[in-house]
Amino acid sequence: MSEQHISEKNRLPRVNLSGFGIDPAAVWISVGSRAVLTAMQNDSPAPPQPPTPGVVTVSELLRSVRDSLERRFPLLWVGGEISNLSRAPSGHCYFTLKDGQAQVECVMFRSRAVLLQRELENGARIEARARVTLYEPRGRFQLSVEAVRQAGVGPLYERFLRVKEKLEREGVFDAGLKRELPAFPRCIGVVTSLAAAALRDVLTTLARRNPALTVVVYPVPVQGQGAAARIAAMLGRASERADCDVLLLVRGGGSIEDLWQFNEEAVARAIRASRIPVVVGVGHETDFTIADFAADARAPTPTAAAELASPSRTALLGQLAACAQSITREMRRRLEYAAQGLDGWARRLVHPAARLAANRDLVLQLNARLAFALAHCVHRSGARLERLQAALAGLDPAAVLSRGYSITYDASGAVLRDAAGVTEGEHLRTRLARGELLLVVEGKEKPNL
Repeated sequence: MSEQHISEKNRLPRVNLSGFGIDPAAVWISVGSRAVLTAMQNDSPAPPQPPTPGVVTVSELLRSVRDSLERRFPLLWVGGEISNLSRAPSGHCYFTLKDGQAQVECVMFRSRAVLLQRELENGARIEARARVTLYEPRGRFQLSVEAVRQAGVGPLYERFLRVKEKLEREGVFDAGLKRELPAFPRCIGVVTSLAAAALRDVLTTLARRNPALTVVVYPVPVQGQGAAARIAAMLGRASERADCDVLLLVRGGGSIEDLWQFNEEAVARAIRASRIPVVVGVGHETDFTIADFAADARAPTPTAAAELASPSRTALLGQLAACAQSITREMRRRLEYAAQGLDGWARRLVHPAARLAANRDLVLQLNARLAFALAHCVHRSGARLERLQAALAGLDPAAVLSRGYSITYDASGAVLRDAAGVTEGEHLRTRLARGELLLVVEGKEKPNL
């Protein structure tokens, strides 16, 4: 809602600066939404007295303005968007807080900045608890920020974010820790109040989906002071007893205050410590609690939690019928395949006499093939032998002698190749094709030149 639409009684009162020569219309404090506007009363006992006539110094003027601002505006929440964020080496934070029409400079000193649960960021929309003041050395109007929270959230939601961030850092919400819900539970435990409408919804849903299920109710208050500790204790007791296959932690809808017990750290840790899978169905579909993030499965409503944890009897019967049909078809198929296989083996079955006759014929065939192979091998070997003999005969000296040649040996038995090496009276031996001749050298003819 724009500032023009806010009624005059909800506006913050202006600062009376007319005595200092400053236009009163020049100083306004924008606090964002109408929800955080608070009527501020002037806590000074009397209207500020104008200064004594005469000339005042700049420091005196600014000091008076600062005192007037700090008296007029005590701590208040101011909403806007962070920009121009800077951090000094001293640890102080300086930034501008702005909305669509105006902006104001802010400072957050180190002693306050170290207490922040999350770091400041440019562009973040926040609500700052601040004091209106004036920085005299520069004559600068500014806000001294004491605390910061996310815009549009109250203390409970801010606490919700802190707990969620802490448990997330510790790995409590890791997907790897979540367990599968049993497909066919025999017993379901319900952790809730006996007076809760959610219990009736869960029991009705379980009875409709599967009347054969055993249901164990673990009564515990789900709202009010100390309910979180009792919920955590009941989850631990149900885990130790191990009566059930799955636990349902359910509650109907409500405000964040009504559902706050499910945002407590003790409940989240008890869910993770449980040896039994836990389904959380708290509030409506748009409601999220810390327990939802820690649970093994989250359901938008208690009824949905019951449906998630329990298999439908109708669906199971349908699956059973489908399985029976599948088994029937498979058995029929296997019997048909077996009959076809039997026919094949029957065709391959032969009388022993016929098998002996077939083997006898095979032996005769092999014998004939062996005899033919042996004769062929002998024929090839004879032909090769003849070829070798012909080649050997061509190299036989006796064959040469049979054509009219002779071989003459000297007294030492060496073949005589040159007549010059023969002396008169030397005994020679000549070999003919048939027989040998003994010769005595009587003379030698001179070689023809």
